Amino acid sequence: MTKRRDIERDVLGSIGELAHSSLTPAELFRELHTLLAHPLGFDGGCWHGNDPVTGFPTSTVSDGLDPALFEQAVHLELQGEDATTFTSIRTAGHRAQSVDRATDGRPEQSVRYRELLRPCGYGDELRINFDLGGGRWGSAAFMRERSRGRYGTPALRLAERIAAPIGAALRSAHLASLQHDRPAWPASSPAVAILDRHGRLCSADAAARDLIARMAEPTAHTGGVPSGFLTVARQASWRGDPAEVRVCTPDGQWLTLHAAELDGPGGGIAVVASPATPLQRLPLAVLAHGLSPRERQVALHAVRGASTKDIATLLHLTVPTVQQHVTAILDKTGVRNRRELVALLTADHLPTLGLPPR
Repeated sequence: MTKRRDIERDVLGSIGELAHSSLTPAELFRELHTLLAHPLGFDGGCWHGNDPVTGFPTSTVSDGLDPALFEQAVHLELQGEDATTFTSIRTAGHRAQSVDRATDGRPEQSVRYRELLRPCGYGDELRINFDLGGGRWGSAAFMRERSRGRYGTPALRLAERIAAPIGAALRSAHLASLQHDRPAWPASSPAVAILDRHGRLCSADAAARDLIARMAEPTAHTGGVPSGFLTVARQASWRGDPAEVRVCTPDGQWLTLHAAELDGPGGGIAVVASPATPLQRLPLAVLAHGLSPRERQVALHAVRGASTKDIATLLHLTVPTVQQHVTAILDKTGVRNRRELVALLTADHLPTLGLPPR
């Protein structure tokens, strides 16, 4: 028992060091994969960066997995009814869950196990959501070969313990990307790509091809498009309505991907990418600064120009309570007044402060 606790302590300490190393999410995932392979005991793994607001996976780093199966995995995750999807795990109140535990030792009850894990020779899978402060910052899945047995209590306990610190590290990485100068959008108009029903790239304009190359994930899948494109396209196809996600490129540019089904005999799905507007980045910025649920509500109304009295009326609070929340918001975001708060959360160059007090 002591040895296991020593391992947990060392792992948590290493995660804390990585959180302060200014790594991008993709770099962080690769370091974490190496760090956790032995303590968790997995044979293959897949890490996802998420749109913190919707929770949709938008980037992928994988190792030891067949890229040809990625599209099927996305289909099962977004459209399957299974106790082991990331959403189901979150809804059940868990940060981490294994297929074995979710099915009470009967993994064949899981569609994901029957159609994906078992055919690949895996006997169990451990999945973790990196949620923190209302944001869904990432997720991971770790597969274990059947010969190694199923995940036990020690591995599940470690997975539960590492979820929050990894979420904090990812939140810090997102905040850093919001606070740095963004690369210029290389085109004069949005980028457009057409995907088929299986998520494969059919055609794209020059801007989309450039963007796809910038966001390439060579170990993730074989569909020819980054995970964010595939996820938003699958959402639009499944729901029959347009879908939208926010995604950060490897060079730190926040984009919005909008997908919609196309009419006509050829069908397909159009994915349109464009720089995220200040309004689209606002929920990200609010989540990234670690505000409480009530503080997020107050901050959003303040950014929209509501007075303290108006906010109190809208949220059914007293004026002194709103003032207390505003003080806490300014303290957490490191600004001096509401005008600076608006600049921080919505301006194109977020760190540009020094504005005169209001």
